Amino acid sequence: MSLTYAFNGDADGLCALQQLRLASPGVGQGAVALVSGVKRDIALLERVTGVPGDECTVLDVSLDVNRKGLVALLAAGVSVRYFDHHFAGEVPQHGKLEVHIDPSPSVCTSVLVDRYLEGRFQKWAVVGLFGDSLTEEGRALAQATGLAPAATERLLDLGVAINYNDYGETIADLHVPPVELAEEMLPFADPLDFAAKSPTFRRLAEGYREDMELARRLEPMRKVAGAIAFLLPDAAWARRASGTLANDLAKANAGSAVAIVSHKTNGGYLVSLRVPKESPTSAEAFCRQFPTGGGRRTAAGINDLPSTELDRFAALFEEQFRAG
Repeated sequence: MSLTYAFNGDADGLCALQQLRLASPGVGQGAVALVSGVKRDIALLERVTGVPGDECTVLDVSLDVNRKGLVALLAAGVSVRYFDHHFAGEVPQHGKLEVHIDPSPSVCTSVLVDRYLEGRFQKWAVVGLFGDSLTEEGRALAQATGLAPAATERLLDLGVAINYNDYGETIADLHVPPVELAEEMLPFADPLDFAAKSPTFRRLAEGYREDMELARRLEPMRKVAGAIAFLLPDAAWARRASGTLANDLAKANAGSAVAIVSHKTNGGYLVSLRVPKESPTSAEAFCRQFPTGGGRRTAAGINDLPSTELDRFAALFEEQFRAG
């Protein structure tokens, strides 16, 4: 029997994975495979194969995007556990499929795993919430867990740094590949110990600060009441910074939709979109107007926007989210 974990390489996916691996330290010793990639690399199940008796746990990637791979695994006799908070579409009914999906805007996959494990490693769920930009929810869970304010701020920094690391177009853009980061995290039941002892965390935190300093110098390419769009330069730091910058700018421009447009190395653009919780149009619905768009209600994106579509995207963005 082999066990595969297919997980989003951002903070939420990594923290969900960490909780499950800590809860089952002896499972699949010597036969565990980790499948992940950069944040937008979410069609993971097409890379997973198996035979009857094998198991696969999927974390923080859309079932709708992975439907073909999921159906193939189930047909091959693989048992699948699925934890996610993104749009799922119709969920297959199958005896070998165990589903834990909740697209509510106030939860993330780390929280779903925390519920599943009845709070056994709840501090890692706090890190996942902070990394997924659910800051209020993260502080509430930290308080419920009994964390002191200084420890809570430490976990906030950790979540942001881990999440930032996974933004990039390719693994080469990242400071640490997510599979390697998962293995570095594994020995630490307490994320505060990881933050205190890991040189990788210090490396990620410093890289984040350097990139954000460059990002703060940017000027918007378009700005109207209710809608702000930025076009980032064609550079590795900009590809890394895109998603975190979208979250930061959304907080700094509360009440406005914020779009971050990044150059792709093979042409075209990658888009990160954040909208206020009270927006009548969800980020996911707007991005799904484009063939490679998707996400959640308040945070979504377009994986491959052709260069010829940039002006149309910008016009639609302003029209949809302009205040009034």
